[in-house]
Parts: sequence; C-alpha cells; structure tokens
Amino acid sequence: MEIGIIGLPMVGKTTLFNLLTHGREETSRFFSGRTDAHIGVARVPDRRLDFLSSLYRPRRTVYPQIKFIDVVGLMRGSSQGAGVGNQFLEAIRNADALLHVVRAFRSEEVPHVEGSLNPARDLSTVQTELLLADLELVEKRLERISASKKKKDSAVEEGVLLRCRQALEQELPLHTLELSPEEEAYLRGYMFLTQKPMLLVANVDEEQWRQGEYPGKRELVDWATAHGVPYLEVCGLLELEIDRLEPEDRRAFLQDLGLEETGIDRVARAAYRQLGLISFFTVGEDEVKAWQIPQGTPAREAAGKIHSDIARGFIRAEVVAYADLERLGSMAKAREEGLLRLEGKEYVVQDGDIITFRFNV
Repeated sequence: MEIGIIGLPMVGKTTLFNLLTHGREETSRFFSGRTDAHIGVARVPDRRLDFLSSLYRPRRTVYPQIKFIDVVGLMRGSSQGAGVGNQFLEAIRNADALLHVVRAFRSEEVPHVEGSLNPARDLSTVQTELLLADLELVEKRLERISASKKKKDSAVEEGVLLRCRQALEQELPLHTLELSPEEEAYLRGYMFLTQKPMLLVANVDEEQWRQGEYPGKRELVDWATAHGVPYLEVCGLLELEIDRLEPEDRRAFLQDLGLEETGIDRVARAAYRQLGLISFFTVGEDEVKAWQIPQGTPAREAAGKIHSDIARGFIRAEVVAYADLERLGSMAKAREEGLLRLEGKEYVVQDGDIITFRFNV
C-alpha cells in the first residue's frame, strides 16, 4: 500500500518523508534538476507489538509497513503544464492514499513559493489542481466515448463519467459521490486523485506547536471536518531534533515535552488507518509479527497472508483478543478464562486479534 506525499514546494514534504522512512534525501534535490519521485518504507509503530514482544521475548519483532512516495512540489497551474506539470500528478496516480502537507511554519531562510504565508490558500491551490487533473481525465474519456462507434456499450460508463464531471465542475472531490458497485468498478481503473483517501498535515514551527495556534488553523480544521479528512499538526524541525537523539534521550525529551509519542508516529498510524488496514498478530519465541489486512477480511483469507498452504488447508483459527491477553498477562490464563475462541473460515478478523491457524495440507 502506497501513500503519495503532496503539497506546494518547500512546505516540508521531504522532511516528513525522511522522518517516516528514515531516509536521508536532500530537501533541495528537486531544485537541482531532478523531478522523479522517491519511494521509501515506513514502519508503523504499535504499542501492542511492544507489549507482546516484552511478553514473549522473540528473536525478532516485525511491525507493519507502508510505502510513502515523495514527489516534486506542484505549482499553481500544474494541471495545465506549469512547473513540471503533470509529472507530479502521474507519479501519485497509483498511490492508494494521499498525504497533503501544508506549510504553517514561519522562516526567513525558506522562501514561500507564493510569496506569503497563507495555509488556507495553499490548501485550496493544491486541491484545485487535483480537481482540474481529474476533470481533464474525465473530459478526455468522454470525448473518446462520444467518437466511438460502440457508444452503446459504454452507456453506463458515460453516465457515471457525466456525474463525475458535474461534481468536479462544482469543485466537489469524487469521493463525495455515492456510487453503486457497478459504477465503482467502471471508475476503478482511472485512479482519480480526488477519489483517494487523504490525510491533511500542517507543518508548524516550534512556537506555533507550543501555543497550539497559528494563522489559518480554523480554516484547515473546518475543511478537514467538512471533507472527512483526518487532520494532524507536526513540527518538522522539532521532529528532526527528536529523531537525532539516542532512544533513552528521546524518551526523556518526549517526557519533558509532555508527549507519549512523536508526531511522526501519529502520522504513520493515521496513514495506516486511512488506508483501511488493521493488524492481527502471530506470537512465539521465534517471532512476534503484525500482519496487515484490509478491514473486513475473513479468517481464511487472512491465513493466506501468512502462506497459501495455510489458507488451502484451513481447519480453524484459535483467536484471543489483544485486550484480554494484555489484561491477563499470559495465553495460559486466557485459555483458563475461556477467552481463547475457535473460529471458522468465515470469521471476520478484528484489529488486534492474536491468531494461531490450524491447517492440514
């Protein structure tokens, strides 16, 4: 699963990318002639895995992972070819979700591409470019359908595309449309940008972070609420400072700030949720591992994530809820309390389930 990081130039996208993936890319690389996207893998923190590892003391602990795509910042008019034009847009077509970084931080050393600081305006600029890019794609397809000799075969597709065009012309993202399963199927191949799940992240400076206030915050919060988009605030420079510390020093520093975790950890977990993913766990002395699956996955399909043979020879799943194991402190006590359940192949796996699959091949 991939998340594309988008926003105007010089808003902190690459800083967040490096923090999430522990890469060390130069933030100026796109201004030296490079316009390609860069992909990195981020570990998604989960305190439940930390607890399970302390309980089983395995040889290794495996956290869930998601990919982030760092792309060149778009400019006003990118959808019409300004700057590097649609190169940025095409780089995120295949992404499963988008993380939109908006600049709130003040800095005399980092110029603002628009000449002044205005987070609400910048949010609107990027969202407009996404809408225009989708509208261009819709209109091109409608033109091809209109010119086709087999227009009758495309009647349903044409109907849903006309609805898409109407929404986009009204500046409504396509995820606001209520679509039937058939209509969803027609649109799936287009990978529309405004149909993707999104996170909105404001990159603030340390003073803004400490005060919890900055110009334009209300507008960003209102937009996120209206569009059903999770909204987070991160201080990129502070996160960089935390990231450079040794683990013990990092914990002490976070305690001094009154924090239980970093902003980057919150972003990674929010991204995981926004992708519609949950985790189930397998445990033992060799390995404690989180397996990521879409919400609503049945047990037999979840077993296939581990190995196709387990799915093929599925007999049952032995399941304990994480909350029960944490409360009781051992699998033996969970069994004594009757909290170890036997589930069949149609059982829908829940987030935090600890599962042992029984199978025969």
